[in-house]
Amino acid sequence: MFPENFLTLDRISLKSGAGSKKRILEETGALLASAIPGLTSEQVFDKLLERERLGSTGLGQGIALPHARIEGVETACGALIRLQSGVDFDAMDDKAVDIVFGLMVPQQATEEHLQLLAKLATLFSNEKFCTRLRAIDNSREMLELIHHFEGLTENA
Repeated sequence: MFPENFLTLDRISLKSGAGSKKRILEETGALLASAIPGLTSEQVFDKLLERERLGSTGLGQGIALPHARIEGVETACGALIRLQSGVDFDAMDDKAVDIVFGLMVPQQATEEHLQLLAKLATLFSNEKFCTRLRAIDNSREMLELIHHFEGLTENA
């Protein structure tokens, strides 16, 4: 199971007009920072960018999973952005990215971080899930879809 309040309606953006990798990371940073009082979007952006410099977090098939461990964060949280049009994200398959899931975890949460990344990678590797995610135009339905598929991966 994802942690409580891991993803909330206010951290889902369905029609982002971001047109570059940098702008996507800035938007992801702002959404993630909104979950933690006192944390700035610039702090999160800097950590996401630092991680991205190690290698692209573009998984392929139009999905990117930027993530960072951040000092002062006590519980993992996520943000979901669906882009209006695909953006080059240096993904492994060179396909443009149109779905971005940002992940922020506590600085010391190495094992938790890896488990969440693995769970998210499994979720986003499901073609049926991604097709439905691309078709939904409502944040609440999107959140329900994620919880539904999360439950399916838990029981697999």
